[in-house]
Amino acid sequence: MRRFTSLEARIDAGAHAVLDRLPASGLYGGLVEFLVFGLKQAWACLFGGAMLALIIATKLFWPDGIALARYDFLFLAALAIQLSMLIFRLETVSEAKVILIFHIVGTLMEIFKTSAGSWIYPEESFFRLGGVPLFSGFMYAAVGSYLARVSRIFDMRYSNYPPLWATALLAAAIYANFFAHHFIADMRYGLFAVTAVLFLRTTVHYRVFRFRHRMPLLLGFLLVALFIWFAENIGTWSRAWIYPGQHEGWTPVSIQKLGAWYLLMIISFVLVTLVHRPQRYEIPAATLKPAAAE
Repeated sequence: MRRFTSLEARIDAGAHAVLDRLPASGLYGGLVEFLVFGLKQAWACLFGGAMLALIIATKLFWPDGIALARYDFLFLAALAIQLSMLIFRLETVSEAKVILIFHIVGTLMEIFKTSAGSWIYPEESFFRLGGVPLFSGFMYAAVGSYLARVSRIFDMRYSNYPPLWATALLAAAIYANFFAHHFIADMRYGLFAVTAVLFLRTTVHYRVFRFRHRMPLLLGFLLVALFIWFAENIGTWSRAWIYPGQHEGWTPVSIQKLGAWYLLMIISFVLVTLVHRPQRYEIPAATLKPAAAE
């Protein structure tokens, strides 16, 4: 897996020309590492950040009486952002494939969930399927885009990663439960348990700038889900979509939704691994102790 596109490689070279001169240890070295971590995370969020910015901007500044519906503008803008990222080498073709997969998977679930009354899109639009405006699929795609980009930008490697077939079965079960729990018992707590069993020993090793760091993968899942929950609060505040209890006015999204986003994020991560296969972490040879002489 290539870490950078051609444009990103030039940006990386320019950044190294500046950052390599800065201290590598002590407080300043730690601050440099933290700064690079933040910049790389922002770069990985490029598609999702652009979509969130557009949702906020159209909430604050969308003119009344305009012929183009707000949702249609968001859909066309998402397409334009996607094409621009490919043309200007801001993302890889494989990442665009991930976005397409997520758009399809997300839109299918949106059609079912809105018909079941889980949430609604209160505004009119032309580009829609049933009660679902097509821009909504890009909100799921933004999660997939982030996970695919962050995996290569941070050169993520894994130790004790479970078999791909097991993770694929888990993702399929989670996706099925999003539909089935409307008709039978909700199995999410069992799915939480299976997720813990599969990934409890898995560690992600990632490179920020000068050093590799590590984190339990389950903790990484939780942190990403938490940030998605924050973004969902912004989305519902802007009335891009709303839950039943938000008809009369905005209220924060229940923290219980964090569990749903955690499970959905597992699906997202597994789908990304079908495009960017998890790379095994190899312990650097310099850190291995030589075998005792016999």
